[in-house]
Amino acid sequence: MNVADKIVKILEEEGIDTVFGIPGEQIMPLYKALSTSAINHVLTRHEQAAAHAADGFTRASGKIGVCIATASPGALNCTMALATAFKDNVPILILTGDNELKYRGSDHFQTTPQFEMFKHITRASYNPLNGTEAMYVLRAAIYELKTMPKGPIHINLAKDVLLQEEFDDFDLCYLCEDDMSKISDAQELINASERPLFILGAGAISQKEKIEDIAKKHKIPVTTTFHAKGIISEDDELNLGMVGIRSTPRAKYAFENSDCIIALGIKASERTLPEFPENLIHVNLNKDVLVGDYPIHGKVEDFLSQIEFSDAEWLSEILEIDNSIEIEGVDDDLKPQAAIKRILERFPDDIIVSDAGSHTTWTTLLMKSLKARQFLFPGAMAPMGYGLPAAIGASIATGERVITINGDGDIQMNIQELATLAENKLDVIVFILNNSEFGIIRQWEEDMYDMEPYQISLKNPDFLKLASSYGIDAVMVDNLEDLELVLSKELSGPLVVEVVVESENIPLP
Repeated sequence: MNVADKIVKILEEEGIDTVFGIPGEQIMPLYKALSTSAINHVLTRHEQAAAHAADGFTRASGKIGVCIATASPGALNCTMALATAFKDNVPILILTGDNELKYRGSDHFQTTPQFEMFKHITRASYNPLNGTEAMYVLRAAIYELKTMPKGPIHINLAKDVLLQEEFDDFDLCYLCEDDMSKISDAQELINASERPLFILGAGAISQKEKIEDIAKKHKIPVTTTFHAKGIISEDDELNLGMVGIRSTPRAKYAFENSDCIIALGIKASERTLPEFPENLIHVNLNKDVLVGDYPIHGKVEDFLSQIEFSDAEWLSEILEIDNSIEIEGVDDDLKPQAAIKRILERFPDDIIVSDAGSHTTWTTLLMKSLKARQFLFPGAMAPMGYGLPAAIGASIATGERVITINGDGDIQMNIQELATLAENKLDVIVFILNNSEFGIIRQWEEDMYDMEPYQISLKNPDFLKLASSYGIDAVMVDNLEDLELVLSKELSGPLVVEVVVESENIPLP
């Protein structure tokens, strides 16, 4: 057994049943081991898509997504997707091949300093120099991804390391080095509070049931970040909606008037917390993102087990506020918001994946998430090309129908993944909103730079013929009546629906 064989065996032992990737010369020993394993390898058509698919796999299921790429050309194709997972704290594992160790630091064919480049877009980047080190870092990486899920971890594997047959394995046991020193101060603030408020982020999803029990028992209102939408159903009156730049009226009022804000598993970015109030208790596994006067570095689960809550008395006051957000054009033929409204109404229980562009704003404003992990999109990095491969990963992870909403610009960043969608016969419905432009860039040019639209017009392919060439059914609509007719039917994927829409500005925060 060589190192590559042992790596695959460890992945199997750890319950990893799916990986995404593309084979190549330097990673070939690992692919030889995979070829006789029980692990399902999903062949994507681009390494960026492989990493986005692993990202969608993890966001939709909570399981570890894994992607594999060969040396420099393959590995570096993953960087955009890894940066996306890094910015959104999505715990995926990436294994990259590399040339033999003797070529490190040289100008040899397909040799670049992969390890150094990946350090800046991962939580950890390992560069094992022998088989024993490879075993150690793999077990350490999997342990951290399972117990301290703070973002992607990279392991760079030289071909000669993968082929080594003499190495030692490890039975690792780690303890999370947390800092709960502020827990008593936090308890005092909570005890004195009459207007407590939860702000929940993606890091709180694992404790969904416990948080919901506490919130309902003590009538503590809840707000969420983008990535925690639906952690408590948005049909529940306790869920005030999102806080931050896309805040609902109730969430804004609660944030501004709370005397104790309990932020669990949030990144505290400028999109969520434009300011850090003195009464902020911030709990996160990642100490690098902690802010406020009551920072608690540790697991949300551990924090909740050590804190006692009392009844809040202000929910009825908050509920008197009209929480509706007026969105114009939702019945105009055929505004993008009108199309998206009807798509969301047709698929209220399905996983929705959005790409990057103006359609994401409309989807965020119009969608009501009924459960956690229902709405996936690349928030903090927002690369175009995320939607289709992430939907593929989400579909494989859950076995559920997945809806992805794309623009005509972003879909073309990874449109080759229609081949992956067709090959795996996945229940993914791809909606392409076609306005023949980079719409949000046009809006910025006109409104922020007082210039005529420049280099934003798109001469698109025939999306129906393109889908058909991959063996995927496709349909095009250009009015609300026809869209509603299509949506009235029993639909399953793989399917592409092109919706020709008008140019439209998004409402700015």
